[in-house]
Amino acid sequence: MTGAPVRTLLLWCPDWPVLAAEIVDGVPATGPVAVLHANRVVACSAPARAAGVRRGLRRREAQGRCPTLTVVDHDPGRDARAFEPVLAAVEEVAAGVEVVRPGVCALAARGPARYLGGEEAAAERIIEQVAESCAVESQVGIADGVFAAGLAARTGQVVPPGGTPGFLAGLPVEAIGRPALADLLRRLGVRTLGEFAALPAGDVLARFGFDGALAHRLAAGHDHRPLAVRQPPVDLTVTAHHDEPLDRVDAAAFAARMLAERLHDRLAGHGLACTRLGIEAVTAHGQELHRVWRHDGLLTAAAIADRVRWQLDGWLSGSTGRAGARPPRPTAGIVRLRLVPDGLLARGGLQPGLWGEAGEERDRAHRALSRVQGILGPEAVVTAVLGGGRSPADQTRLVPWGDERLPARPGPPPLPDVVEASPDAAGRAVTQPGGAGRSGVRRGSPVPPWPGRLPPPAPAVVLPVPLTATVHDVTGEPVLVSARLAVSAAPARLAVGGATPTEIVGWTGPWPVDERWWAPAEARRRARFQVCLADGVALLLAVEAGRWLVEAIYD
Repeated sequence: MTGAPVRTLLLWCPDWPVLAAEIVDGVPATGPVAVLHANRVVACSAPARAAGVRRGLRRREAQGRCPTLTVVDHDPGRDARAFEPVLAAVEEVAAGVEVVRPGVCALAARGPARYLGGEEAAAERIIEQVAESCAVESQVGIADGVFAAGLAARTGQVVPPGGTPGFLAGLPVEAIGRPALADLLRRLGVRTLGEFAALPAGDVLARFGFDGALAHRLAAGHDHRPLAVRQPPVDLTVTAHHDEPLDRVDAAAFAARMLAERLHDRLAGHGLACTRLGIEAVTAHGQELHRVWRHDGLLTAAAIADRVRWQLDGWLSGSTGRAGARPPRPTAGIVRLRLVPDGLLARGGLQPGLWGEAGEERDRAHRALSRVQGILGPEAVVTAVLGGGRSPADQTRLVPWGDERLPARPGPPPLPDVVEASPDAAGRAVTQPGGAGRSGVRRGSPVPPWPGRLPPPAPAVVLPVPLTATVHDVTGEPVLVSARLAVSAAPARLAVGGATPTEIVGWTGPWPVDERWWAPAEARRRARFQVCLADGVALLLAVEAGRWLVEAIYD
């Protein structure tokens, strides 16, 4: 890679997830607020930091340090919608804005610096524009390359041209944004980016792999993406025309997902992937909307669909910010949507393999399921996402195919989409987890313990609505479970609904569960049993408020 990094102006809005919660949901950011994902703090307000709350803390520890802490769930879509007015404000001063992530945007510094009287004047003008239009505080950093500009924005610095390597040299290795690599470098005696950049590039690649080599380039002051980026040919752009204007977010998001699949397939046919994505829309009244999103890695089909959905949500919901910032909601629905790939790179993973196309079966199944969605709707095909919880019903969440697969409760990380499908009780196609790593638990991942969680093996079928049952002992008397979990007699016969009773040949339990006792409306107290019937069927039973219920069936 040759050439110098592009002079970059980067705007950063501190604590953006907290500000987005205030803008969209009305959560006051002037108090102690923390945004949580997977039961850990990912962002917090200044009052929360003053009380000792830090990123990475568990929810209970954060609330222990700050009892008045307001907890908000992480929502990338909300962050993107709230950031739209900020982007519109920046575009009133400078063109060619690229979204790095919600809360951060970047653009080439040369243009604004030339017509605004220098780089410092351009930074001040953009900060003032965002403050006046959106009532949002921001900081600007200018340096050679996006990475260095991002670090300069933390302190509001303008790094002189050619001074980026010296600016980075004194920063700690943690600034690279890779905690595992930074910890390893410190144990090897490398404490600053300058010391890391001084290592031979070949040795770094051999010892730390591709990601370490990329971090080494950043530490040396080079840009974090290749400079030999060519413009995409015209035939790579995909466009969709809609006779019926799209004025609802859900309808527009579904159309965007289909368009994203077309773009990804077209790029894959050329062995390419994009690192930037231009989204263009035209309304029925002729209004033109445009935005550019950028990504640190290669944009997959799911990543393209997510960014298009976020952008359309921002346009159609008409988020206006705290000070009534523009743009307002379009006056008409969208009739034309266009995706323009940019920042193209060759992607070896998309090239034909030795024995055929890479991932051919998976891609064929993915296209088939997408066609089913196109005929029956986005909710017709769903995938099961494993999460946390104490009962089998709590641990599983059904997510429409292609949507972000997040568990309903913190637990094991979500499994990737697979192609083994079966219908559920509602007649929808449900893909089953499969392949390597079936349990979905990564070694060393922070999984909440969930005391009272049902032990393995997991049941094969979880009933959407538990079935009522009766359990009797050998004398025909109902089996009761006291508040102290004392079983009145050994279970001998089970009758589900009005069916004929079946003999119980084995049982174990009870396992007590007392959930959310501090919230009377959500509190649940029950005991579980596992029973094996004479016909070979194994069931998971629960006793709640004196009633026996069949929750699940074992294979």
